[in-house]
Amino acid sequence: MKITYYVEVLSSWCHWVEPVWVELKRRYAGRAEFEWKIALMRPEDFPASLAQCEWFYQRSGGTVMHSPYRLNSGWFEAARKGDYTAPNLVAEAAKDFGFTGDEIRLAIAHAALREGQKVGDLATAVKVAAKAGRMEVKKLQKAAESNLVKDRVATSTADFLAHQLTQRPAFVLTDAIGDKAVFSGLVQLEPLAATIDAMLADTAAYAAHKVHFGEPPKG
Repeated sequence: MKITYYVEVLSSWCHWVEPVWVELKRRYAGRAEFEWKIALMRPEDFPASLAQCEWFYQRSGGTVMHSPYRLNSGWFEAARKGDYTAPNLVAEAAKDFGFTGDEIRLAIAHAALREGQKVGDLATAVKVAAKAGRMEVKKLQKAAESNLVKDRVATSTADFLAHQLTQRPAFVLTDAIGDKAVFSGLVQLEPLAATIDAMLADTAAYAAHKVHFGEPPKG
């Protein structure tokens, strides 16, 4: 079974779902393959003003998630007009240095959403990531600026859109018998876990049937 998590580094809802992602990997370790992919947000998906960003954080962190802390809007820059591709490119580029886990993208997200660092600037995002992974700044920045990384991010974003999704986080669950379940925008563990359990049970049932009765008749 494979679980694909579509993420935008600066998405507040992706921030709130990270504990769920950790729990899924713990609970289904050895029974599922886990992968995250970048799904870039459109410029118009980002807050249009600092006041709007603060309002969104009041809603998500306070009203919905009942968090003891509010996210930091210091990363927001009106002059960027919603162009925050840089932190995502850096997170993707870190994979080329062996960081295929969550540590680098989480370090960048923490720098922005908790500390207010302006990671929309490529050099800032690279500095944060390089420190977190003890990577060479120049090599990481070169990779983040490469067409190879840009193409990978464009491809994963296109994959996300191909599922007709609009909200991040998104999870696509696929199993060995061809079933697929898609969740978009949910940040609670229960519906994901229940679906994964059901898919694993169905897969196990198919495997048991095959042991007893073999392949289906050819005609």
